[in-house]
Amino acid sequence: MTLRSFLLAALSIFALPPAAEAWNRTRAVEFADLPHPLRNPEGITVDRRTGEFYVADFDYKATSGTGRIAVFDRSGRLLRILKLDSSPALLGLDFHPTTHELLVIDFGGKQVLRVDPLTGASAPFAEPPPPFKPDSGLNALNFDKAGNVYVSDSFQGIIWRAGPEGGEATAWMTSPLLLPNGVPPFGANGLAFNSAGVLFVANTSNDTVVQIPVAKGVPGTPTVFVNSINGADGLIIDADDNLWVVANQADEIVVVDPSGKGIAKLGDFDGIAPDGSPRGLLFPASPVFFGEFVYVTNLALDLRDFNPQFNAVDSQWTAEVTTWNVARISRHLPPVHDREGHVLTK
Repeated sequence: MTLRSFLLAALSIFALPPAAEAWNRTRAVEFADLPHPLRNPEGITVDRRTGEFYVADFDYKATSGTGRIAVFDRSGRLLRILKLDSSPALLGLDFHPTTHELLVIDFGGKQVLRVDPLTGASAPFAEPPPPFKPDSGLNALNFDKAGNVYVSDSFQGIIWRAGPEGGEATAWMTSPLLLPNGVPPFGANGLAFNSAGVLFVANTSNDTVVQIPVAKGVPGTPTVFVNSINGADGLIIDADDNLWVVANQADEIVVVDPSGKGIAKLGDFDGIAPDGSPRGLLFPASPVFFGEFVYVTNLALDLRDFNPQFNAVDSQWTAEVTTWNVARISRHLPPVHDREGHVLTK
C-alpha cells in the first residue's frame, strides 16, 4: 500500500458522516412587500377557504391612527388594506376554527377584536378583567378543539382563555416560566397545541419553549420543553408534532421534534435589498403553513427603540429597513443523518 492509499484509508475511517446537512438552511425568499406606509408586520394568518393572507401591522412608532391589516392573494399581490377601529399596534390574528370570525389582537388597546375580513369593521371580542388589563401585553392567540380562545400575555406571564363567543377572559395559566427575564422584555408569545392536546408556549425573553399538559381543559404543571432558541417568538406545529419556532434574534426558524431535538434550522439574513427590504429573514416574528411553504413576517424590529441598551446583533440592520415584507420557505425539511450517515428525517 502506498503512503497516499494508507492516508486515504485512514481518513475514511475517521471521516464524519454527512450530519452537517442537518443545518443546510433552506433559503427564505420574498413573498410580498407591505405597501407604504405599513411597517413592522407581526401577525400572519391565511383564510384557507380563499387562500388570502392577512398580515397585521405592528406600528409601535405611530402616535395616532388606527391598526391596519394588509391582505394578499396566494401569489403575493396586494388585494386590500383593512383599517380597524383600534390602536395602530396589532399583533397576533387568526380565523376562529368554528365561527370563522377573524380575531385580531389590539396590543395597544389591550383587547382582542373581531374583524370583518372584507371591510375591517371591528368590535371587541375579549379582554382581561379590569384589574389585569392595564398591565397586559396581549400577543398571540390560538384555539383548542372546543373553540376556546387562548391568548398569551407577554408582560404578566399569563395565558388567558375566553369561550368561543368571547367576553371577559379568565387567567387559565399563570407561571414564572411565562414571565420575561431578559431581552427583549416579552415573555409568553407564540402558542400552539400538539395532537395530544399539550399546549406549547414560546418565551421570547428567556429563549425557551414551555409545555403545559392539559386534561379535560384543566392545565397541569408547566415545564421547560426546550432551551436556547434565541428570541423564541411565533410557534406552529406540523402534522408530525414537530415544533417550528421563529428565533427572532437569530433570524431563523428552528424546528425541533417531539422530544425537543433540533432537526432543522431554516432561513437566514442575506442583507438589505436596494428597495430597503430585508433579504431572507430579519427579526422574523410569526409563521403560518400554507401549501408547500411556511410564510414568515419580517418584523425587522430595532430593539433599541425600546431601550438603547437592547442592542442586538441585527439592530443596526433593522434600522436600515424602509420597506417591510413577508418571506416564505419550503416546508420540506432537509435530511438529518445519524452518526452512521442514515437519514433520520425527510
